[in-house]
Amino acid sequence: MKKTIGYAAHDYTSQLAPFSFERRNPLPTDIQIEILFCGVCHSDIHQVRNEWGNSTFPMVPGHEIVGKVIQVGSEVTNFKIGDNVGVGCMVGSCGVCPECQDNLEQYCNSTEFTYNSPDSHSGGTNYGGYSKQIVVNQNFALHISNKLDLAAAAPLLCAGITTYSPLKHWNVSKGDKVGIVGLGGLGHMAIKFAHAFGAHVVLFTTSPGKTEDAKKLGANEVVISKNPEEMAQHVASFDFILNTVAASHNLDAFTALLKRDGTLCLLGVPDQSHPSPAIGNLIFKRRSIAGSLIGGLKETQEMLDFCAEHKITSDIEIIPIQAINKAYDRILKSDVKYRFVIDLASLQDQ
Repeated sequence: MKKTIGYAAHDYTSQLAPFSFERRNPLPTDIQIEILFCGVCHSDIHQVRNEWGNSTFPMVPGHEIVGKVIQVGSEVTNFKIGDNVGVGCMVGSCGVCPECQDNLEQYCNSTEFTYNSPDSHSGGTNYGGYSKQIVVNQNFALHISNKLDLAAAAPLLCAGITTYSPLKHWNVSKGDKVGIVGLGGLGHMAIKFAHAFGAHVVLFTTSPGKTEDAKKLGANEVVISKNPEEMAQHVASFDFILNTVAASHNLDAFTALLKRDGTLCLLGVPDQSHPSPAIGNLIFKRRSIAGSLIGGLKETQEMLDFCAEHKITSDIEIIPIQAINKAYDRILKSDVKYRFVIDLASLQDQ
């Protein structure tokens, strides 16, 4: 076992604090990674505060991990020492079910998540990327191009693939009219991808002050969703709407904006369910409400390569690990543009 250090929550009311723990020695198909940067996802807060009711403590969060390979197992063929590498939300799956065979490991019933998930090797719990090192199977690591800024690439491992995957699955392309609900860590990436795919992009927000930023990111229009007149101008006109908001809210205002056969796709997981939608809104235009969960390993690598080709990264604010608790407070106030990324070099001072 290899000793390392990270930041952990010890119960759902505690602040994150320094925590020493052990990683396994690399197995023949494992790589050991020195973590350089880790993005801060809103789901980290949900998990730390047990808002989804499944938290195990102590918990080291973090699933937007970028670093360097520092050791490889004897059977590793995909990576070599010194490679830039990323680790996202998953570190294992069964490998044999229909989902895994279709490169959709995120839907496997045995998916092993990067943190707050049973560790199939130790029998304990996985610890995430708010730490100095991690050991993972080579099949759950991703190549990060030298063309990408490593810190700004970290959020691509969750915020990036979470928005890229549904846009690809629902075949968003040139000429489509696409709505993005919410301008945060997910929403700003969704705008960038939808714009890169050639869609006409409309941001829905409750904050008029976000209009300028949205247009700089690639939105063609901005609609203030609490303004009935602005919403009414877009009734039955959207091919696809991607809803990134992780708070319970009425979906009817958005389903009414879909064309026949349009889809409203939900990404955020609120701690309380959305109110039941008006069924007539769906039936009379054959509209759909759907959901999407991150992406498989193959698609995540495709997304990273697309980002390198099109020079797409996340808009970030880099913080030392010592500022993580203040960062959580700021996220809850929507006071970040648009993703915090931890510089793990700051752990050297512990």
